[in-house]
Amino acid sequence: MKEALTTSLSQTQLQTLSPMQMQFVHVLEMTGPELEDEVRRVLDENPALEVADADEFDVHQEDDFNESPDELQMADYGSEDEIPHYRLEARNYSPDSPYYEPVAVVGETLIDNLQNQLAEHDLSDDDRLVAGYIIGSIDSNGYMTRSVAEITNDLAFQEGVDVSIEDVRRIWQIVRSLEPSGIGAVDLRDCLLLQLKRLPNTHLVELAVSMVGDYFDLFSRMRYDRLRQALGVTEDELKSIVDLIRTLNPKPGSAFAAAGDDERLRQISPDFAVECEGSNITITSLNRVPRLQIESSFSGDIHVPQRLGDNALKFVRQRRDEAQNFIQVLDMRNTTLYRVMTAIVKLQREFFESGDVARIRPMILRDVAELTGYDLSVISRATTGKYVATSSGVYPLKYFFNERPVDGADASSHELLEALKSVIDSEDKQHPLSDRAITDLMNQKGYAVARRTVTKYREKAGIPVGRLRRKM
Repeated sequence: MKEALTTSLSQTQLQTLSPMQMQFVHVLEMTGPELEDEVRRVLDENPALEVADADEFDVHQEDDFNESPDELQMADYGSEDEIPHYRLEARNYSPDSPYYEPVAVVGETLIDNLQNQLAEHDLSDDDRLVAGYIIGSIDSNGYMTRSVAEITNDLAFQEGVDVSIEDVRRIWQIVRSLEPSGIGAVDLRDCLLLQLKRLPNTHLVELAVSMVGDYFDLFSRMRYDRLRQALGVTEDELKSIVDLIRTLNPKPGSAFAAAGDDERLRQISPDFAVECEGSNITITSLNRVPRLQIESSFSGDIHVPQRLGDNALKFVRQRRDEAQNFIQVLDMRNTTLYRVMTAIVKLQREFFESGDVARIRPMILRDVAELTGYDLSVISRATTGKYVATSSGVYPLKYFFNERPVDGADASSHELLEALKSVIDSEDKQHPLSDRAITDLMNQKGYAVARRTVTKYREKAGIPVGRLRRKM
């Protein structure tokens, strides 16, 4: 068989993005705080770019706003004497109540809090090392993520510390005695038991300990009839036990800030505000990025001393071009976001006029694309992480995208979900409805849905099955 080399010509169509288009895509999907950080970074790196009004944007300011939401709410009161007591407590109990717990210091992490408490204990250096490993194995909810045996092995292999499992377990019990109660638990059952054993030893607490310790499976499945028989209590006593357990905190570590959290980035910053006055709807952009311009020495004809050579001229022109492109990208982003927001308001006009989420109509990316002419990927990036402030609250733009739960139906998924919640809220709490019964009631209201659809939206809303919704 002979082999030969041949040359052939073929045509192919390829779509590539220019550097400016790639920069636009990157900037478009940024949230407001992320864009502010990006503008500061570019201003620091590119001398050809400057803020048109230097007073409105501090380039070197790392955090324009460092007050937490709680501090803002506290500032609404004229003095400390006017602050209600419940604003200073983790739960609405008096300080004399056994369920009272102080609020965590703003910004303090769970690890910081536990280490500060350990500093008050008389421990050896090895014990403190073990305690540090144990605290590091506790997640943000307050639960242990590694076993005592695994921590013992970590200390042996990583730190070269020869410590027995009994010593690690002893230090673990010290950590479990710290505040908040329930910290260092291995699971929910263990967490509830730790909190119950801290309460005054009453007959009710003893019954609660027995319920959680011996019959946790029945309790978690709300088998109240079998629980009452197993504990030998009346229905009123069982209700008191269940009410006591419900006062406990299933996530004792959640009151603390997560390590490495950026408070400013976790705050929701609306990108638009929509106001309605009669039939007039006003859309206001809340863009916090200032107007940028080319620095005067880089604008116009550029004159570079001959002694600096061509490289200096090339550098100056490159920086000026980069600055012009960045300004253009920001303008494109603002225009794109505003057009997308305008299209959403047009499609969801009934909601913005009434504020009723049940009035949100079915809408998908393609509907916005038909009004704006943008590609679906552009609309998806333009709505991700963006928010709008309305008279009824602040909503993510993604909230308004929803498909029809049933083909051909006029109701949106939001309307169906609101109707489902209404049915469940009005049910007899001692005899909650099954999904089949909810389906029948929904059909009577004019929503032609199947039982599996009801189950899907009930689970989407985080509503448990009827048996677990039962109240005593």
